[in-house]
Amino acid sequence: MSQRQILQVFEQYQKARTQFVQTVADLAARPQNTETLQNAGVMSLLRPLLLDAVPTIQQTAALALGRLANYNDDLAEAVVKGDILPQLVFSLAEQNRFYKKAAAFVLRAVAKHSPELAQAVVDCGALDALVISLEEFDPGVKEAAAWAICYIARHNAQLSQAVVDAGVVPLLVLCMQEPEIALKRVAASALSDIAKHSPELAQTVVDTGAIAHLAQMILNPDAKLKRQVFSALSQIAKHSVDVAEMVVEAEIFPAALVCLKDPDEYVRKNVATLIREITKHTPELSQMIVNVGGVAAVIDYLGDSRGNVRLPGIMMLGYVATHSENLAMAVIVSKGVPQLAICLEEEQEDHIKAATAWAFGQIGRHTPEHAKAIAVANVFPKLLNLYLDSESSEDLQVKAKKALKSILQKCTYLPALEPLLYEAPSNVLKHVICQFSKVLPHDSKARRLFVTSGGLKKVQEIKAEPGSAIQEYINAINSCYPEEIVRYYSPGYSEILLERIDNYQPV
Repeated sequence: MSQRQILQVFEQYQKARTQFVQTVADLAARPQNTETLQNAGVMSLLRPLLLDAVPTIQQTAALALGRLANYNDDLAEAVVKGDILPQLVFSLAEQNRFYKKAAAFVLRAVAKHSPELAQAVVDCGALDALVISLEEFDPGVKEAAAWAICYIARHNAQLSQAVVDAGVVPLLVLCMQEPEIALKRVAASALSDIAKHSPELAQTVVDTGAIAHLAQMILNPDAKLKRQVFSALSQIAKHSVDVAEMVVEAEIFPAALVCLKDPDEYVRKNVATLIREITKHTPELSQMIVNVGGVAAVIDYLGDSRGNVRLPGIMMLGYVATHSENLAMAVIVSKGVPQLAICLEEEQEDHIKAATAWAFGQIGRHTPEHAKAIAVANVFPKLLNLYLDSESSEDLQVKAKKALKSILQKCTYLPALEPLLYEAPSNVLKHVICQFSKVLPHDSKARRLFVTSGGLKKVQEIKAEPGSAIQEYINAINSCYPEEIVRYYSPGYSEILLERIDNYQPV
């Protein structure tokens, strides 16, 4: 065989390998083909091609493996069991930028499925190779490496700590300073995934100066970047008062409030989440948010949003109101109660209703004035219905009952209490009767209205155990009226009168 013929054979072999790997990569891009490819044993056929002499074949083989591993955890596990990861990690340090991107994509595709698979990626030494890739000149390689780190860190604190120990965090902060928007996004996302697990990990992110760089990007026009920036700031701020104060000191307010009206709903939700995480810590942080117009802005946000996007805003109002009478009054003055009532009416999900009920409880539990604000918004019947509804989740029932009880114990607005005399079960009714027993002795107009509206008659119909708390409250109410009035409205009194008529002998 001549030299020319030998070269032709090699050329045909190369073409066949190229065509094979390209076809597999194309087929792997469509989920319906993955099972067939797996059953055909394609993993073992792709593995040797990762070491092919032709760079494009190596890259395409890595891309095909990444697409397969990305599809489900079974295929990702096949990559691990096929000893493919050490090969990829070794090649990451050696090959060109195209291969590095493809190899990082495989690591990311494997790590995303579960903590166990992410740990397998760490165990094969991937973090050191990814750190080197983060220092590459090419932004595409940095981005691919940051994505892989992101998917490793998001699972748990142990994996995040491994990422931190590899020296990744300072490099991610540097990546945020690069001009490429895509690289900024994934770097912010990775910092968010690291910071979320524990105060110690969040402090590590803070210590590298990340907050200042994140704060500079809150008004960037790119919506996807803003999502990640606000997510990272909220994951940092949630852990402690100290880090929350550091986020506030980065002077992101009031500028961040503008983003509550952003066209992108995830940006809006992440801003509301950040404000929630800050306000939950202390009265001082809540007061700062109130002072910059944060409460009014969040109430407007609730009016513009629906579903789960509302949840952080609802909880934020509850946290603000928890801290003090004045802060709860700030929520009331800003028209927070009617907006929360709308949320309770409109939302279908039990967990959102439960959060709204909880927020009402935090607002109304302080003073009679606070409770009246809840009462005039006609919230009591709604909370009672949620508590009594067998379709409500256990959490919703508990929160509705607790909110109702804490508000009723402060409520002296009798027109809102009276309907509950007819509808409330005994464990709620005792709080209603208690409030009447407190108000009626000191208000003659209320005493008269209580009789004419049928309230006194209803109280006489309540069957209470002698010596019980509710019987004591009924006795206190009865003592506000002449004895003959109480007798007149007592059950059976009309029969007694009729009997007296029957027995009466005219002179």
